[in-house]
Amino acid sequence: MMLASRVRALRASQRGLATAINTDSIVAPKGFESRTPPYAKLLKNLAVAKRVLNNQPLTLAEKILYSHLVEPEELAVGKGSTANIRGVEYFKLNPDRVAMQDASAQMALLQFMTCGMPNTAVPGSIHCDHLIVGKDGAKSDLKSSIATNKEVFDFLQSCGEKYGIQFWGPGSGIIHQIVLENFSVPGLMMLGTDSHTPNAGGLGAIAIGVGGADAVDALTGTPWELKAPKILGVKLTGQLSGWSSPKDIITHLAGLLTVRGGTGFIVEYFGEGVKSLSCTGMATICNMGAEIGATTSTFPMQDAHYRYLRATNRAPIADLARDVNKNFGFMTADEGAQYDQVVEIDLNTLEPSVNGPFTPDLSTPISKLSETTKENKWPQNITAGLIGSCTNSSYQDMSRAVSIMKQAEKAGLKPKIPFFVTPGSEQIRATIERDGLIETFEKNGAIVLANACGPCIGQWDRGANAPKDTNVIFTSFNRNFRARNDGNRNTMNFLTSPDIVTAMIYSGDMNFNPLTQTIKLQNGDEFKFQPPAGEELPSNGFIAGREEFYPELEPVPVPEVQVEVSPDSDRLQLLEPFEAWDGKELSTTLLLKVEGKCTTDHISAAGAWLKYKGHLENISNNTLIGAQNKETGEVNTAYDLDGTSYGIPELMIKWKNENRPWIVVAEHNYGEGSAREHAALSPRFLGGKAILVKSFARIHETNLKKQGMLPLTFANESDYDKLSAGDKLETTNLIDMLEKGGDNGGIINIKVTKRSGETFEVPCKHTMSKDQVEFFKAGSAINYIGRLKREQQ
Repeated sequence: MMLASRVRALRASQRGLATAINTDSIVAPKGFESRTPPYAKLLKNLAVAKRVLNNQPLTLAEKILYSHLVEPEELAVGKGSTANIRGVEYFKLNPDRVAMQDASAQMALLQFMTCGMPNTAVPGSIHCDHLIVGKDGAKSDLKSSIATNKEVFDFLQSCGEKYGIQFWGPGSGIIHQIVLENFSVPGLMMLGTDSHTPNAGGLGAIAIGVGGADAVDALTGTPWELKAPKILGVKLTGQLSGWSSPKDIITHLAGLLTVRGGTGFIVEYFGEGVKSLSCTGMATICNMGAEIGATTSTFPMQDAHYRYLRATNRAPIADLARDVNKNFGFMTADEGAQYDQVVEIDLNTLEPSVNGPFTPDLSTPISKLSETTKENKWPQNITAGLIGSCTNSSYQDMSRAVSIMKQAEKAGLKPKIPFFVTPGSEQIRATIERDGLIETFEKNGAIVLANACGPCIGQWDRGANAPKDTNVIFTSFNRNFRARNDGNRNTMNFLTSPDIVTAMIYSGDMNFNPLTQTIKLQNGDEFKFQPPAGEELPSNGFIAGREEFYPELEPVPVPEVQVEVSPDSDRLQLLEPFEAWDGKELSTTLLLKVEGKCTTDHISAAGAWLKYKGHLENISNNTLIGAQNKETGEVNTAYDLDGTSYGIPELMIKWKNENRPWIVVAEHNYGEGSAREHAALSPRFLGGKAILVKSFARIHETNLKKQGMLPLTFANESDYDKLSAGDKLETTNLIDMLEKGGDNGGIINIKVTKRSGETFEVPCKHTMSKDQVEFFKAGSAINYIGRLKREQQ
């Protein structure tokens, strides 16, 4: 029987089942409608899915995904087994919510505007956190950053007003902390235009980082497509104690799995050890799941979730979620659920880790740091310590750090290096100020920065005395690629818990182990830190803080609001549609062969470039400026056919003007890092047609497809060595693949013509789905969606 026929038959047979589940009492609490997942609908969808799959035990991740399927009957392709679905089939999903940070929201909203809709199909929020530079402290930094970025903030605010999207202005907090405090709920499915969106999984959601074009799918009510992930189970046993923290779980796991180990997986945590974790600790773990390439991470519902929801003024949602889980088991895995892979971590023996430099998976136990430092000839001195960011800015994190500072203060110790603290939200800032934590930080020399990303994503001004050469910083951040934090390619960022960072500022020495070693005091005595202690939640509850940092709870679209974009602006630029496919095979010239790690930071640098996120032409001038030329070893250098040297974007522009389509070839995990769709938009804008690599990071491969680029991987990795800049690369069966809706066996053959005249063929793999084929043919996903919406109207 054909799939469509099977689906119709199953749909008919499931009607009784769908109505058999009594969901009459499952109603969103009054005043919380837009923040409560549609549990009744989700449970009915899940019932259909389970019936189609012969009641096979499901993981938590599968329950949430399957309940959000547009057509759960389509799981019939699995013939009753999830093993036939995972890693194979494509899902069409209806997410519940979209969150956008200001740097990526600009392009997402510019794309949404082209669709001509009066409002969004699902609730959305905009968070102004990426464009605020950290330097002297919250008050002055916020004032100067608002002045510098006023045009962009005004644009985002007017979009929010026009389309009914919540607008969290500059200073309100970091997107992921605000989402955790306000929107994340067990069973929710959310998309966010930032790679650390999975932070919300710490509260039992499925939250996935995407590019702006994917966000537009959800905002327009277009089914969002995702290749069915495999499920990686992480079993936690024992209990954290002493210096070990939730951060150490994920830094340890990153060391085990590497930055590619989670690609194609959702990471699902389970086991007795989960019960001892705080909700914000689980969020820290899920946040850094992005560093192993995972689609997302999540935790089953715990008492800690219930406590956190109530503490953040969502008691009615907490009660409803608990009842739904109790009665239907929706937020926990079924007994007997099978994982594709299982990793076990014993929390009783877990030691704090320090990860880096230059990659988040180079994990060193704190007891081995001194030895490893000497072996690698890393600098001995630490130049700065920074805590906070979206990864570790909870009340628990801050209170543990303060407990360490108070020990040092009592002993008469002073920090030896600069120390910066970033609260995650206005709620966190206000609460830690009330409870005296900010006073302790500042009294001991810390600079408390604005409630924003700041140094974590490259918005850090270290001043005139900033180190220009190799230097070490310790941070509680999530990512540590070259030049990411301060623009210096030689700054070595070591990622660890806020506890270890705070202790290290009193030594400033890579050889110091605060768990076992002492620091000599001025009086000659030896001082040893005791393990930190903190509160999971503030004993006196959270306070909101300053009212001006909070948006309208339920914004209503105001269609008459005008969204202004000046044609003379260098910050914002309306989009022109990319051209549709011309119906021919691709004929390209190899512009650059990239060597080694090439993250989205290499492809579309952040830092000072963030100000151009809404101006495609301007930001495209940074395309691949961090990439290393395999053939010459040079950074940001490519060669024209006559041997003339150019900066990489300059040669792209030249070839675009000459109507010479180009291709870039690269190595493993290309596009690792941020959900930065400019890393796909800019190459497309500058005349790129395809990217050929040994392997892709998930989000970047999807972003390329959304912008009408053809992402390919080598069928034989050794073919990478056969290619050189200037080679002509032509597809031979692209037309056939597109005519078959992507279902051509997954191979695109490329004819290579060397400059010597030699020719040979290289087989390449593609992962184009039927919908992605339509994106390619239309020129981009936005072209395709816009056409569909116009036809519907």
